[in-house]
Formats: sequence, structure tokens, C-alpha cells
Amino acid sequence: MSHAKDRGFLWRISKDGRDSYLYGTIHVARFEWMFPGPRVKQAMMGSEVLALELDMMDPDIRQRMAQSMSTIARAFSHALPPALTARLRKQADASCLPYDSIAAYPGELQLISITLMKARMDGLESAYAIDAVLAGLGHAAKKQVISLETPESQLATLQQDDAHASMRYLETSLEEMESGKDREQLRHIARIWAESDDADLARYPEWCECMDTPEQRKFMHKLLEERNPVLAERIDAQHLSGKRVFAAVGSLHMFGDGGLPTLMSQRGYRVEQIRFPP
Repeated sequence: MSHAKDRGFLWRISKDGRDSYLYGTIHVARFEWMFPGPRVKQAMMGSEVLALELDMMDPDIRQRMAQSMSTIARAFSHALPPALTARLRKQADASCLPYDSIAAYPGELQLISITLMKARMDGLESAYAIDAVLAGLGHAAKKQVISLETPESQLATLQQDDAHASMRYLETSLEEMESGKDREQLRHIARIWAESDDADLARYPEWCECMDTPEQRKFMHKLLEERNPVLAERIDAQHLSGKRVFAAVGSLHMFGDGGLPTLMSQRGYRVEQIRFPP
């Protein structure tokens, strides 16, 4: 940990004489990326509140997540077409994931589970997720650790709004998975995060091949832009309560006109990106 390198994306946001921070994370990582470098560690340890999308070390959050997953499985009423099920099963088998362990869930959640397993083939582990590591460090340091979202809202975000859109999205996503493009894109994002290449990540819509269809564009908007105002509001509320906040969320929430640095600037914060040495 003493030799850890700063990675990801860090902004200082200042208002009312206090500094808080925005930090862009990645949800799968390599072992050597886990621990924060000196600048990230200093920003986090100098803050009173660690704000995460979800604090999975909170027993209440874990319980609600499990309950929500059970509710989703019980409510999943439209069976997937046999051809789609067969393709999902084949991808699960190829990633050493027992398909029966995910078969009860909507197709979008099945895809996420398979994607996380496939990431392991490239040395990217959800067990090394930066958010989870920061949660552990925050609790160990006796910080106030809060969740900016709820399990219920986050799971709702990960699903399409209707069966037709879900089928179209699954078809497109499976084509990318079968071609290997999904792994290629995840490796690309991981490299960008590890090298703190903000210019490349800012061009994400140009190269991600994840906004080519109406269903994909709607899903990505729901996944990012629709969540950002709520994240910004809750970060702002913590800062305005007199506390210094270190808010760590997925890096894609930081970029674009609806990204968190822009939204915090619109709320009257002075926003400064902190760049790391190569």
C-alpha cells in the first residue's frame, strides 16, 4: 500500500470555505490497483464523510440488496425466448458460471453476472473493486460512510423499462459478447482508468459501441445521466451540513455535460481537477 500509485480521476470541489472531493472509480480492477495512491489517500483521509454509490459493508444495504434480488426473481414474469436463453447459457458456461445460478433473473442482470465473470479472464476482478476497497478503508479509519443511492433504485436502473426494449437490448449485447467486443471494451476502460486518461474517457460515446441503437442510448442515459442529479444533490447536502466529503462513484459519472463535476459547478462549487504524475 505504501507504494500504491494514484489512478482514476480526482476533482477538488470547494464551497463555503471547505474542500470536498469527487473520485472516479472502476468496479473491476487488478490486485495491484486496489489501494489508493498518495493524493487520493490524502484527499480521502482528510475528509469526514466517505460517500459511495452503495456501502456494501452496511448490513442494512446488504440485506435490502438480497431482498430486492429475491423480489426481482419472483416478479420476473416474461420468460426469455429459448434461443436467447441458449445463448446466455453458452456464454455463462464459457465463463465458468453455472447458468442455473442466474437463470431466475431478468436478462440484463444475467448479462452483468456473465460480464463480471468474463472480466476475470483478463485479470479484472470485482473482488478488487475500488469502491469496495475504499469502503473497507473508510470504515477502518472510523469515517462516516454513507450510500448515495439505494439498492432498490440501483437495481431498477439496471433493467429496461419494457419487455420489447429488453429483448432488443439483449440481442445487441449478446452479439457483442459473442464477438468478444465486450471484453475488448472492458479492457479499454480498465486501461483508461489505470492510466487516468481523462481525454480518452471523455470520448467514451465515440468508441464504446454502446449507443448505436435507441435501446442502448436510452439504457445508457438511464444508467448515467438520470442518476447524476441525485448523486450531486446528496453530495451537496453532506457538504452543506458542514462536512468535508470524499465522494467515490464510477468514473463514467464524471464526464460529459451531465457529469458530476459540471453539476457541482452549477451548484456553486469551484471545481478543480487534480492530475496525477505519470
